[in-house]
Amino acid sequence: MKGKFYGIGVGPGDPELITIKGVKILKSVDVVVYPESKVGKGSIALDIAKGYLRKDIEKINLHFPMIHDRKALEEKWQENAQIIKNKLNEGKDVAFLTLGDPTVYSTYMYIVPFLKQYKVEIETIPGITSFCSVASRVNIPLAEGKESFCILPLMKDEEKLEKMLDNFDNVIIMKPSHANQMLAEKLIDKGYEDKFVLISKCGTDKEKISYDIESLKDEKIPYLSTVIVKKGGIRDE
Repeated sequence: MKGKFYGIGVGPGDPELITIKGVKILKSVDVVVYPESKVGKGSIALDIAKGYLRKDIEKINLHFPMIHDRKALEEKWQENAQIIKNKLNEGKDVAFLTLGDPTVYSTYMYIVPFLKQYKVEIETIPGITSFCSVASRVNIPLAEGKESFCILPLMKDEEKLEKMLDNFDNVIIMKPSHANQMLAEKLIDKGYEDKFVLISKCGTDKEKISYDIESLKDEKIPYLSTVIVKKGGIRDE
């Protein structure tokens, strides 16, 4: 009998923000898989979940390179799916760990189509997203009433950023470290320099919160950061 494959969102960083269902599955599976963008870099998702894992659980780190060659990426996804399939064929239940929610900019969703080809049983367990955690941490709504909001993974696309800022009441900006100075300049140009909050490493002992445009403009922003822009203004703590 084949095992079952689970994708588990372990949340934004605080181990207490994993769902009860996620914890239950983590305690029962035979194998846990966690992605690494660089070999040997380690896994934040594994660090979050490790307190819920059995001591005898099998751990497999799979390399998911951060490259733009689509063909090379698909070959790697296929290779990683085959590794997981082999474990499932041994009758082992496998959990794939992912930060935040598995359906939001997650490596997990790249591998699911390949596993579907093998007709394996798949269950995706939702998790708390980084932006929901950030909004909760500073006690502000992501949207209220008739407000609109969007989620933008910040690259170096200034035109897309400008469109999002023009067309939505609230803008959630993920991965701001990719172009934080450009983002800061654009917020100043739009008159939003006092209408945002930046949180880095939310829910960890290295958490940092800032409403100061200088911190966004001048400092090196950690990869695990989120910016929330609210045109109506930020009501801080």
